[in-house]
Amino acid sequence: MRRIAISVAASSLALPLAACGVLNSSGSSSDATPAKGNDITVGVLMPEKTNTRYAEFDFPIMKSTISELTDKKGKAEYQNAGGVASVQDKQMQKMIDQKVDIIVLDAVDSHLILPMVKKAKAAGIPVIAYDRLAEGPIDAYVSFDGELVGEVQGRSLVEALGSNVDTSDKVVMINGSPTDPNAGVFKAGALSELQGKVTVAASYDTKAWDPGIAQEEMTKAIDKLGKDNIAAVYSANDAMAGGIIKALQNAGVTKMPPITGQDAELPAVQRIVTGEQYMSVYKPYPDLAEAAAKIAVAKVQGRDIEFDALTRDSVDSPTNKKIPSQLVSVVALTKDNIASTVVADGIYKISDICTTKYKSACAAANLK
Repeated sequence: MRRIAISVAASSLALPLAACGVLNSSGSSSDATPAKGNDITVGVLMPEKTNTRYAEFDFPIMKSTISELTDKKGKAEYQNAGGVASVQDKQMQKMIDQKVDIIVLDAVDSHLILPMVKKAKAAGIPVIAYDRLAEGPIDAYVSFDGELVGEVQGRSLVEALGSNVDTSDKVVMINGSPTDPNAGVFKAGALSELQGKVTVAASYDTKAWDPGIAQEEMTKAIDKLGKDNIAAVYSANDAMAGGIIKALQNAGVTKMPPITGQDAELPAVQRIVTGEQYMSVYKPYPDLAEAAAKIAVAKVQGRDIEFDALTRDSVDSPTNKKIPSQLVSVVALTKDNIASTVVADGIYKISDICTTKYKSACAAANLK
């Protein structure tokens, strides 16, 4: 994978799209002679419901962007598989039968979805892999730089342990689902920062990113290592971090070790304010979803120059090479930069974060 040179500075959210002047390059749909007109249908398939971002951010932003790009004539059809690959197969088959113009796919299982991607291709329906790199003849890939996500998480843990960090410090790794190719990339990125600095004393790959399973795995790690012998916990995402914290609390831990996360979910942001969770990785969903919508419309309408400009990167899957891609930047979210990231971007209002339960913690964090 050719990685974009990305800044992870907390104060900077400048994205490659903006840097290359593409975000506003599409103009109106009348600027070109499209393969199809504005009356298009984009099928959007999301993988699971544990993570609330898909329904709250990704799809609504895609839908509004598609409408805007097509003079309000284009529409988006949404389905969520609830973490079940066979359900997603049926949902995708239905979209193929309905002859949607293009499918934006965030696969439950990147390998098992391969036959359906081939079916779509045979039916003349392009497929854009979204967030997770599906196997098969996909036409483009839109995601965050997964390796960088893991690096940011691992680096943050080491920084949280301070200048006295030692190889004897024991870290527990609660990784993502083995069926999600991103999970392995996150893990590799984190290990590149952790190895040689701390000891990974226990590591688990968590089925379906399930917080309940993560809680069980953390309980096993506590039983194995002892609650006072865990210096830090790598959690691949925020939902699992919640389960990890429950396991530590059940074991009688009152002061949490540094715990990572990903997705900047509201409960995680609130945990960061209180100090229960050390950090999350904020992935600017508006930019990712907007990029996917722009790429989808450009592909359907035959805007090859715009499509190429929006997919200047290239990635390889186990089945295909040099897939046109757009990789969006990420930011390490900590207590110090909540206001300049998720609040400034309009993801949350201060009032969303600083409910009655968190008023005093917000005041201490200067969130007003």
